[in-house]
Amino acid sequence: MQSVINSVKGTALGVAEYLTPVLKKSKFRETGVLTPEEFVAAGDHLVHHCPTWQWATGDQDRIKSYLPKNKQYLLTRNVPCTRRCKQIEYCEEQERVIETDDSDDGWVDTHHYDVSLSGIEEKFTEMTLEDIQPFPSGGTGDADEDDEDEEAADMEAFEVSGMLDEVDKYTAENLKKSTKEKQESCLEGEIIRTRTYDLHITYDKYYQTPRLWLFGYDENRKPLSVEEMYEDVSQDHAKKTVTMETHPHLPGPPMASVHPCRHAEVMKKIIETVMEGGGELGVHMYLIIFLKFVQSVIPTIEYDYTQNVMLTTSG
Repeated sequence: MQSVINSVKGTALGVAEYLTPVLKKSKFRETGVLTPEEFVAAGDHLVHHCPTWQWATGDQDRIKSYLPKNKQYLLTRNVPCTRRCKQIEYCEEQERVIETDDSDDGWVDTHHYDVSLSGIEEKFTEMTLEDIQPFPSGGTGDADEDDEDEEAADMEAFEVSGMLDEVDKYTAENLKKSTKEKQESCLEGEIIRTRTYDLHITYDKYYQTPRLWLFGYDENRKPLSVEEMYEDVSQDHAKKTVTMETHPHLPGPPMASVHPCRHAEVMKKIIETVMEGGGELGVHMYLIIFLKFVQSVIPTIEYDYTQNVMLTTSG
């Protein structure tokens, strides 16, 4: 039943996106959304600092006129996934619930960052849109935010400080632990069966934010089934925040996608936190931060090794 509901919603949102005019005026600081030009600027920054990510064009019949032809979406391939989410489920060492003001609500923290908020603003460099070369795009105007997806898991209460830690302590420790486990398994004659994922980041014209897509393969590079891919998604988000939908730039079977209905809210809270500390968050940092907070949805897919980017201040 849930898949039918998701299909209907996906069709309705596809029509809404088609009818939504392209956002032309920057509202990054006010609402946490992006214009297509800002998405490209953030994508260029990600590709520059994390070369495993690349721009892609996709199907020629699905080119979006509001994006450069050679920068339709971002892609990284063969990202390892050595464990299923159920292997870390309810493990205090890996996961805890962060309480919010709402006693019935909470956000699952899979990383345990304990860095204080002080000094976060010193890690960012301001970028203005004067540095971004414009390109032709069709349509003008703004799009209304959609808040109908009440079933999507709430990601708005995540803890900003840890997600922006320039030295990802969790990743370093987990990588060391994973390497040790693999060495021990090899000594015992075991074979580590590692799944891999291709990750895509597209621009969602309706929500005016990035959107993450995933497609998985087994150790023989055979495509995973829908249910197998859901094994690698936090069960708090599977079939709710993460659903199987048609990729906007590629033909073929549906891909797992992290629904973008709360992305702008999350980013707005980060921006406000940094500004309260007297700093400014440049729009070019959007995708690096975005990849940090969606890690809670797919905690065993190890793409975040590429995100330990040194952040500097201006002036």
